[in-house]
Amino acid sequence: MVGRSIDISWSFDIFIAYKYIISLMMFGHLGELPLSAASMATSFAYVTGFSVLLGMASALETVCGQSYGAEKYNMVGIHTQRAMVLLMLISIPISVIWSYTETILVTLGQDHDIAAGAALYARFMIPSLFSYSLLQCLIRFFQTQNIVIPMMLTSGVTTLCRILICWLLVFKFALGIKGAALANTISYWINCLLLALYVKFSSSCSRTWTSSFSKASFLGIPALLRLAIPSAVMVCLEMWSFEMIVLLSGLLPNPALETSVLSISLNTTSLVWVVPEGFSGAVSTRVSNELGAGNPEAARLAVYIVLCMTVSESIVVGLILLLIRNVWGYAYSSEVEVVRYLASMMPLLAITNFVDGLTCVLSGTARGCGWQKIGAYINLGSFYLVGLPVAILLAFFMHIGGKGLWLWILCAITLQAISFLAITMKTNWEEEAKKATERVFESKVPKEMVF
Repeated sequence: MVGRSIDISWSFDIFIAYKYIISLMMFGHLGELPLSAASMATSFAYVTGFSVLLGMASALETVCGQSYGAEKYNMVGIHTQRAMVLLMLISIPISVIWSYTETILVTLGQDHDIAAGAALYARFMIPSLFSYSLLQCLIRFFQTQNIVIPMMLTSGVTTLCRILICWLLVFKFALGIKGAALANTISYWINCLLLALYVKFSSSCSRTWTSSFSKASFLGIPALLRLAIPSAVMVCLEMWSFEMIVLLSGLLPNPALETSVLSISLNTTSLVWVVPEGFSGAVSTRVSNELGAGNPEAARLAVYIVLCMTVSESIVVGLILLLIRNVWGYAYSSEVEVVRYLASMMPLLAITNFVDGLTCVLSGTARGCGWQKIGAYINLGSFYLVGLPVAILLAFFMHIGGKGLWLWILCAITLQAISFLAITMKTNWEEEAKKATERVFESKVPKEMVF
C-alpha cells in the first residue's frame, strides 16, 4: 500500500505545478512590465477561472475513488463524463469574464499598463479553459485508478513541448505576451489529447470507460453538482488567497517590484509544492479507495504514513531554499533589486513550504473522505476571517509591504493545518467507510441507462 502511495505522489499533477514557471522565467528577462503583466494575468486567470474548474474536478477524487474501491468500475467513467460536461459548461461564462479583464483590473485599482498587458494575455488564454476542464477530469480519472505511468509520461512530454513552443513564440516570432499565452493553450491541448488517446486505446481503462457518453452522464449532473460546489468553494478559498496577494501587491508603493517579487515567490512555492501536492493526491486516492472497499484501518494508516513522508521531504526542501536564497532570483530576473528582495523572502518561503506540506496531505484526506463542506468552512475562517485582516494590517497599516501579504498566507495555512489535523485525529474511520458505501450505491445507475 505504501509503495502504491509513493507512486501516485510523484505523478499527481506534475504538469499543472510547472505550467506557468517557464513562461514567467522567460518574461523576467524581457523586463519588469511584461513580467508584472503576465503575473497579474496568471493570478486573475486562477482566481476567476482555473481555481473554479480545479475545485469542481476534485469532487471526482471522492466519487471516482470510492466507486473504484467498491469495484463499481463503470461508475468511475460515468462520474468522469458528468464532470467533463459540467466543467465545459462552466467554462463558457468564465470566458466572458476573461474578455473584460482590463476593465475589471482597472476598476479594482490596478496600474493601467499592467492591466492592458494582463488583458491581452487573458484573451489568448480563453481556449485553454476548455482543454483545462477536460484535462483535470482525466487526471482524476487516472489518479483514482492508480494509473500513474501515463500521467508521468504525458506530463514530461508536454513540459518539453511547452519549453520549445514558448521560446519560439515569445522570442523567435517576437509575439511577447501573446506568445506565452498561446504556448499555455497549446500545451494544455497536447496534454489532454495524449491522455484521451490512452483512454481510447488502452485496455487498462476498458472496465471504467464506456464506449460513448451515457444517459446517466447527463442525468447525474445535478447529483455531482451537490459535491462539486462545496469542493470548488474549498479549493477556491485557498487558491484565491495565494493569487490575491499578487493582486493586492499592485496597490502597494512600487507595484511593479512588489508584483514581480511576490509572483516569483508564488512560482517558487509552486515548484517545491509539486511533491507535497503529489502526496495529497496519493492520500486522497488511498483513503477513497480503501473506504470504498470497506477497509477503514487501511485508510487511517495511509494518512499517517504519508504525513511522516511529507515532514521529511519538507525539511529537506526548506534547507535547500535557504542555501540558494541569494542566487535563486537570477533564474527569473536580471534586475538586482528583484533578486535581493526575493532573497529576503526565502526564509518565509521555507517555513511556508513546511506548513503547506502538512496542509496538502490533510486536505487530500478530506477530499478522499468527502469532507469538502467542512473544508470550505475551515478555509473560509483560516484565510479570510483571520488571515486577510492580518495581511491588511501588516501590508497597508504597518507598511511591511509584500512580506506582510505573505505572512497572511503563513498565518492562514498554519491555522488550516491545525484545524484539519484535529478533525483527522478524531475521525471515526469505521463510520466513514459506511458513508462511502452509501455514497457509492446512491450513485449507481441501471445498466439499461448506459449505451
